Amino acid sequence: MNEKNSFFIQGSLHEMPLVILCGGKSSRMKEDKALLPFSNASSLAKYQYKRLFPYFQNICLSSKTNKFDFDCELLLEKSDIYSPLIALQSVLEQLEAPKVFILSVDTPLVTISSINKLIEESKLFDICVAQTQRLHSLTGVFSKSILPVINKMLDDDMHKIGYLLKSVNTKIVDFKNDDEFINLNHQEDYARAKELIKSFS
Repeated sequence: MNEKNSFFIQGSLHEMPLVILCGGKSSRMKEDKALLPFSNASSLAKYQYKRLFPYFQNICLSSKTNKFDFDCELLLEKSDIYSPLIALQSVLEQLEAPKVFILSVDTPLVTISSINKLIEESKLFDICVAQTQRLHSLTGVFSKSILPVINKMLDDDMHKIGYLLKSVNTKIVDFKNDDEFINLNHQEDYARAKELIKSFS
């Protein structure tokens, strides 16, 4: 895969909203990942927002507080509990769109061509997510119609995204480049991503 071309490929403006999840606890990083400087941006959140803005009619950040130094549409999570499933519930409740593209703030190398592929593959499914050597359960398309399943899971104190994927009509799309889907959980991941981005630009 040609990283330079795939990272900056021109695409059509998607009607499907993109939501960048920024409300994680960041316990392994020991500081808020969303606010870490990245590439030419003051924060990962700003980097993700600015690079994907040209491809979507609507981009939102999901967070527990407004901690950002730039103008953006914000979806505030009402719960104090740190749970990806609760964040997903909050997003799907607040947006009217039938489907939403979800991307975690700490996956800054996912290309627009991969996003386009996931959107294309999602048409007949409730959920469509990426997989490389492992499953990337918060990179992909989620339908508003799965809200009753999420609500039932949370009522039963179940927070595993994997269980949600098994409970609805899910499509898993394979990608070859594991580096593209690097998740910035630790300082070593952050350092590696900063090196990788140089070859993407």
